[in-house]
Amino acid sequence: MLLVIDILTRFWTDMIDRADGPMTFRFFLQPTMALIAALIDGIKDAKAGKAPYAWLMAHSSAGDRLVAWREGVTATARILLLGVGMDVIYQFRMFGGFKYPVEAFVIAVVLGFLPYLILRGPITRIASHFLRRK
Repeated sequence: MLLVIDILTRFWTDMIDRADGPMTFRFFLQPTMALIAALIDGIKDAKAGKAPYAWLMAHSSAGDRLVAWREGVTATARILLLGVGMDVIYQFRMFGGFKYPVEAFVIAVVLGFLPYLILRGPITRIASHFLRRK
């Protein structure tokens, strides 16, 4: 049990320290790229008459949810890979090697996929509103 607490403490300390260390620009770059991907996909959804993305994820059948999940991961795959790559560079600079792959994945998802997930639905609603006005 003590080992688990030590691992979680190190994990969260390392996550917080990433905001101050080298390569802090990724905290702006990855969410910005996710915003661009969400804009593109949200406008496509509005033109196709689809429901907002997060609503689809929460209220669809398991099959539709899986299709939507894959679509989101595909749309953000480059962003996620970029995020993991930047974290690998960060870890080499800070720790002398790639020691924490789980942290690299978590940071990539938090900075790349979560903003996409949060923003795509509202963008779809706003784009739908403007398309209806035309």
